[in-house]
Amino acid sequence: MAQWEGKSKGTVLGYRIFVFLIRKLGVRSAYFVLYFVAAYYFLTQKRSNRDMSYYFHNRLGYSKSKTRRALYNSYFTFGQTIIDKVAISAGLRKKFTYEFDGIELLFGLLEQKKGGVLISAHIGNFEIAEHFLAEVNSDFQINLVTTDLEHSAIREYLESVTSKSNIGFIIIREDLSHIFEINAALARNELVCFTGDRYFPSTKFFTEELLGEEANFPAGPFLIASRLKVPVAFVYVMKEPNLHYHLYTRLADVKHRDEKGLLKAYTTSVEAMVRKYPLQWFNFFQFWDKSEN
Repeated sequence: MAQWEGKSKGTVLGYRIFVFLIRKLGVRSAYFVLYFVAAYYFLTQKRSNRDMSYYFHNRLGYSKSKTRRALYNSYFTFGQTIIDKVAISAGLRKKFTYEFDGIELLFGLLEQKKGGVLISAHIGNFEIAEHFLAEVNSDFQINLVTTDLEHSAIREYLESVTSKSNIGFIIIREDLSHIFEINAALARNELVCFTGDRYFPSTKFFTEELLGEEANFPAGPFLIASRLKVPVAFVYVMKEPNLHYHLYTRLADVKHRDEKGLLKAYTTSVEAMVRKYPLQWFNFFQFWDKSEN
């Protein structure tokens, strides 16, 4: 059964090297080193190669040769998004440009004074959204609902060398106390963001079709969002060429207590975005059950 183990690859040393290059020589010098790093992952990561090959070949219909090229390019693009996140957080925001597609929808959410639920995915680079949103409206307060499984030496190191993030974190807890934190954030007219495409062992999940094959999705974001009676939107921050980013917002048509309908709308939205940006699908694990075959 497809599920994420809650751990990402990478070492503190690798991040230290990239931070040094970014600060001393600029973003593009770090991109140059990334060619070799991406090659290393391409040549050594058999498990993620297998699962990503299934995505490109079986789900997107790429030929075997195109799949191999896309596999390398996906590692490279993922590395670029990490470098960009570090660079922007380290004070190089002005090196990047951006455009909004649907920013007025976020303004509309806040005007209702109910707060709002955002559902994103592990595509693109959503973690840098705060840096662009703050330039449009300083009232945007985003709270990311997450687990503590990703807390690591890497996160601690990045926090020590980059500016403090304005994103709040709501940690999912077994005693469900995070539900109270979510309601409190919404009462303050803040935005609460979930990622809807990774679930953990021993947690409830729903099954829905994505790219023509059924996959499992965490039940929590869709159960909570469909019951809170607040506006819901799908959001993505996608990388474009030349240090440019494109921020998308799409309102979800949510019926009360219709979590399956919300999930279907979500997968339809994610699929459209993935087809537009196929190299920015960053779920490097067995997402579809059949990907292990």
